Amino acid sequence: MTAIPRTALGWRTPLIILICGCLIALLGFGPRSTLGLFLSPVTQEKGWGRDIYALALALQMLLWGAAQPFVGGIADKFGAVRVMWIGAALYALGLIGMAYATSQGALILSSGFLIGFGLAGTSFTVVIGAFGKLLPTNWRSLSFGIGTAASSFGQFLFSPLAVGLNQSLNWHYTLLIFAAIVLAIMPLSLALALPRTAQANTTDGPVQSVREALREALSHRSYVLLILGYFTCGFQVFFITVHLPAYLVDRGLGVDIGAWTIGLIGLFNIIGSISAGYLGDKMPKRYILASIYFLRSLAILVFILVPASPLTSMIFGATIGLLWLSTIPPTQALVALMFGTRWLTMLAGLAFFSHQVGGFLGVWLGGILYERTGSYDVIWYLTILLGFFAAVVNLPIVEKPVVRPVAASA
Repeated sequence: MTAIPRTALGWRTPLIILICGCLIALLGFGPRSTLGLFLSPVTQEKGWGRDIYALALALQMLLWGAAQPFVGGIADKFGAVRVMWIGAALYALGLIGMAYATSQGALILSSGFLIGFGLAGTSFTVVIGAFGKLLPTNWRSLSFGIGTAASSFGQFLFSPLAVGLNQSLNWHYTLLIFAAIVLAIMPLSLALALPRTAQANTTDGPVQSVREALREALSHRSYVLLILGYFTCGFQVFFITVHLPAYLVDRGLGVDIGAWTIGLIGLFNIIGSISAGYLGDKMPKRYILASIYFLRSLAILVFILVPASPLTSMIFGATIGLLWLSTIPPTQALVALMFGTRWLTMLAGLAFFSHQVGGFLGVWLGGILYERTGSYDVIWYLTILLGFFAAVVNLPIVEKPVVRPVAASA
């Protein structure tokens, strides 16, 4: 990618862009990552089953993913600012609606539809896509890792905050406070505006339409393998995020242990994500991804076999945190390597849709199987098997730019 001239960016130095983008990723992912901590208080107060709450959050995952390619396409064409403003507004409305939901339908509408669509406009996928266009090429892989790490820091920061607010106030007020915090994304997004005069500089290779870019990606074997592995990532990550706190309570631990475990996952993923972004420039990205999926499944297997205790939970949080969202930097970097940055946000968003389909199934099946069996055992073993599958699937990926006949003839 040809770097955007410094004069076109004005006050927005690479460091300012990186900082504002990271703050957006933090605020966008932080409140969402705490929603598993609301499972017990919401279902107990309302008298709803865990399957209902799980369905609402599973729909959130699915709609977030389904909207991401479209939102990414808009961001690629017109810039990230407008999608972030709309996304932040929907996100905040969803949190407010969730706080006042009096029926199962209202819960699904607010936490499922509104937050789901809101997340598509405020997620790290949009932030990283903007980084790919605005930052110098030599910043790319590491900035992807730092942006992902910022999301994880949001998880670390907001998990204990949610528990503290729930205990000192109640879960209704906690959601209202989070809604106000999310609106801070709007002014921060101005740093990620794409200069109109720089649009041509964001294109690698020949100019493509949306349809041509999608056809090229979906017919590319390595891209298909990449998104198949990404499915497993979503399945594992969102099942753990939503159901782990309740799982630990079922095994006799306090709700604070679940919160701190989720927080530790976010804290240690800062190390994991930055490391994955750094290593992406040093070694084959497919090996990084295969190792992450394999080690993640191994960590889950050990965790469910050992006796539950605060210590084992914290160790699991730290271990799985190193392997948590560290799949994102190499995945995004592979998409940029294969297809360039012109439609990076859209194609990364399409891969993310596969991630969210996995997340939908992980969250929903977790609730369904728990209600039917009274245990999470089946779903835990399913996450392990899928992880080993993803490790194998990523190995044949070819890390080269796609061959374009038009560019070759030129």
